[in-house]
Amino acid sequence: MEDVLTENPPPSRFFQDDLNNFVQPPESLPSPFIVFSNPKPELPLRPSLLIIAVSSPSLYVFHSLPSKTLLGSLIMPEVPFSGNTMEPSLEDKSCNIYSLSSIDDKNSILLVSVQLPVSPERSNLVSRLLIGQDIIPERVIILDSIQSRNFRGKLSPDETLAAKLETSSEKKATSRVNLDYFPSGSVIDGLSASLLSRCQLKNIRGTLVISWPEFSPSVIRFVGALLKNIVPSLDIASVNKDLEKYSSRTGLKKDAWLDSDLYT
Repeated sequence: MEDVLTENPPPSRFFQDDLNNFVQPPESLPSPFIVFSNPKPELPLRPSLLIIAVSSPSLYVFHSLPSKTLLGSLIMPEVPFSGNTMEPSLEDKSCNIYSLSSIDDKNSILLVSVQLPVSPERSNLVSRLLIGQDIIPERVIILDSIQSRNFRGKLSPDETLAAKLETSSEKKATSRVNLDYFPSGSVIDGLSASLLSRCQLKNIRGTLVISWPEFSPSVIRFVGALLKNIVPSLDIASVNKDLEKYSSRTGLKKDAWLDSDLYT
């Protein structure tokens, strides 16, 4: 008599590849693209400096700068426009590209504020659009926040921390961002990592500046001072305005890994 517990089951009528034929393939998302304010811009743009804001403090600083001109927007087809305002707002899910009007063409500076979510699988597509195709910068500064789940060590919410990663060509330059390197064993992922990798691939001077905590007036002041040091002509007088209002909203978003001892 056959042992029903140990006897091999009968073979399936279908191979695994045949079973997949009954599953509808997922629809591919349309590629992101850039819409410029000028219908016929002279492409590619070749700024001397491209600064990309990803973290909330850097987005706040960018939003507060008075002398900037909207050049265009990066569109993610999967991100809806509903809820966005007519004028640029920190509440919008957008990715706007600005130029600093006070800078001449020979030393043009572009600012990119990434206020929309970019999934890891879409990061490379966005990085190609911002670096190396329509925009070919001489130098790139990326501003992002440290995620405590990726940091090897305990992060205090009361302590301001900043570090950097940079490309090979940036390490050879004479003028660089004066910060300690991101500690070994910690991880950077997502859009910021993809942007820095893009700079390395294209042999562009690139620096990723990461700060902690994610929401803090002290980090806003740090970012403002850092940008002032990189671009001395930058007007950051309005950055410190309404910091209390900004700080009061920061409690709405908390880092779930903040109190974890996993990474100590």
